[in-house]
Amino acid sequence: MVLKEQDALVLLKLLVCGDEHFTYAGLSKDLGLSTSEVHAGLKRAAAAGLFNAYNRTVNRKALREFLLHGLKYVFLVERDGFTRGIPTAHAAPPLVNMLAPSADPPPVWPHPLGHVRGEGFRPLYKCAPDAALKDKSLYEVLALVDAIRGGRARERQLAESILAERFFT
Repeated sequence: MVLKEQDALVLLKLLVCGDEHFTYAGLSKDLGLSTSEVHAGLKRAAAAGLFNAYNRTVNRKALREFLLHGLKYVFLVERDGFTRGIPTAHAAPPLVNMLAPSADPPPVWPHPLGHVRGEGFRPLYKCAPDAALKDKSLYEVLALVDAIRGGRARERQLAESILAERFFT
C-alpha cells in the first residue's frame, strides 16, 4: 500500500482533534472527502504504522518522524505562477508573526475565496484549503506542514519546533 496525500490530511485532522472520539462520516464532512476515502486512508496509515486501528489513535511518535523527516520527500511541493488564494507556510499563522516580512510574494493555495495575491503553492491535498477554512487549528497545522515541505531552513526549523511543542511533547 502506498500512502497518499489525503491520508496525511486525515492524520493531521485527527492530530488537531486530539483524543476526541471521531467517526468516518464526521471526518468526511470536515475534510470534504468521501467516507470511503477516509476509511481507506486510515487503513493505509495503519499499514504504514502511523495509525493504530485497534485503539483508533494516531501513532504520534511515528507521525512526528514522518512529518519532520519524510513528508517533504514524499509529497513534493508544486509551485504555480501568481494567483489569488489563501496564505500558507510562512505567510500564514502562526509563522507570519514570527518572521520578518519578505520581499518575495507570499505562498498561497489557489482558491476563489482567497484574498491574497502570491505564488501558487499546491496544497497537500486538493480539499485542504476548504477544510482549513472550516477549522482554524487545522489551517495552522497545514501551514506549518507546508513550511516544512517547501520553506527555507529558518521557516522549516520554526515549523518543526511549533509542531513538536503543540503535539509531540
